[in-house]
Amino acid sequence: MNKIIIKSPAKINLYLKILNKFTDGYHEIDTAFQLIDLFDEIEFINSKNNISINSNSNNLNNNKNIISIVAKRLKKTNKKLGVDIKLDKKIPIGAGLGGGSSNAASTIIALNKLWNLGMTKIEMHNFAKSIGADVPFFLFGKNAYAKGIGDVLKYKESISGNILIIDPKIFISSEEMYKKFDELKFYKNHKSKNDFLEIYLNENNEVADFYNKNKEDFEINLSGSGSCFFINYNNNENIKKFIKKIPSNWRFFACKPLQYSPICNIN
Repeated sequence: MNKIIIKSPAKINLYLKILNKFTDGYHEIDTAFQLIDLFDEIEFINSKNNISINSNSNNLNNNKNIISIVAKRLKKTNKKLGVDIKLDKKIPIGAGLGGGSSNAASTIIALNKLWNLGMTKIEMHNFAKSIGADVPFFLFGKNAYAKGIGDVLKYKESISGNILIIDPKIFISSEEMYKKFDELKFYKNHKSKNDFLEIYLNENNEVADFYNKNKEDFEINLSGSGSCFFINYNNNENIKKFIKKIPSNWRFFACKPLQYSPICNIN
């Protein structure tokens, strides 16, 4: 096999509670991950010696993106290995939808097969955990309740209905949000489903205004550490009215929930 193409899905957090901070700097969380049909597409083509990446997102055309980092670490097993990677980026970056972590998991799966690395599921899981907290979930490939740092996973059924993703086009660093959470000592019971919501709204006036004006009509949830909101809905007429309220300089995506990731089809 010389080429693998993977559709790399986004996720939402149906809820996210931060329970504790470990001595290694990671945080103990309790969350539920739901896969959605918003995808990046990644093409991996075998080459010799070098790793190259070409993306429609210019700020990912470098060796510091998570795909290149994963590939370089896997390449350490054999310096003669190489791959040309094409990334069609559709999942918003820094938006709480897990695009980078999903891309990392897809890269682990693809290169394990393309390069005949022979990594076991346990070895891939441990490697994924070393890359980032959400990567094991995307490697798991199924909706899950998650504990620990997000790596202790238990299968869950998919939600039903439709999902509207609301993207204010704000880049959010998860690392910075966790730092702010620690500084404010927010380890307490929150009324919201997502422990980052209060911090996010306090720092973004336009977003807070939109959220407060519409929260009585729809259950608006924050995914991850932000910046995207989502609504789980069934009534198309009501959602059409809501979409008209979204600021014109924001984006939105109409999505469906997934039960399994396309990654499960790569054997």
